[in-house]
Amino acid sequence: MASTSAAHLSLTLLLPPISSPRHHLVTGFSYSSTQGQSRVSLRTRAISADDFLGDFGARDPFPAEIASGFAEKVLGNVDTEHKILIPNATALSLAQQVCSPVSPLQPPMSLDDAKALLMKVVGWRLLDEEGGLKLRCLWKLKDFKSGVELVNRIYKVTEATGHFPSLHLEEPNQVRAELWTSSIGGLSMNDFIVAAKIDAIKTSDLAPRKRVWA
Repeated sequence: MASTSAAHLSLTLLLPPISSPRHHLVTGFSYSSTQGQSRVSLRTRAISADDFLGDFGARDPFPAEIASGFAEKVLGNVDTEHKILIPNATALSLAQQVCSPVSPLQPPMSLDDAKALLMKVVGWRLLDEEGGLKLRCLWKLKDFKSGVELVNRIYKVTEATGHFPSLHLEEPNQVRAELWTSSIGGLSMNDFIVAAKIDAIKTSDLAPRKRVWA
């Protein structure tokens, strides 16, 4: 009677952070051998403290694996499941998110939360006034006509959001924008979403020309 043997080996590796110390790729390697037949499988997923993107799932199959029907002589498993996961809101940048209705009963954003989100927008600063927190951004432009153009560009971008900044065209060449949610007397996530969308507006053609010395 022929003897049978079975062997199994599993190994999990934690790879270096992919873009942030809070995000890593975890690779699991599995090898098994039964009655002279061997199988190797590999699985990679992303992890973080906040489960930023979730499980990426198994790797995509190679063309040879598909052609063979995932036979024993190639990598992969017959029951390998492949998924395309849609990132949740926390995985999207602020500029990609959509403004949502704000209830008047909702409390305004705390100062600590506002400071954390302030790191995700460019050129904006917090104002702590008696009426509550606000966001403010200033642009120095090459002339008054450029200021009018910037105001028009900001309006086109924010029109679709339904959440508008307070815009001030100040002579001779300055535009000031302020954001807050008046219904709650302070800041909401909508203000930072709109600020990020405004950040994406092209302004290089409106900025003053840099003086070049010969």
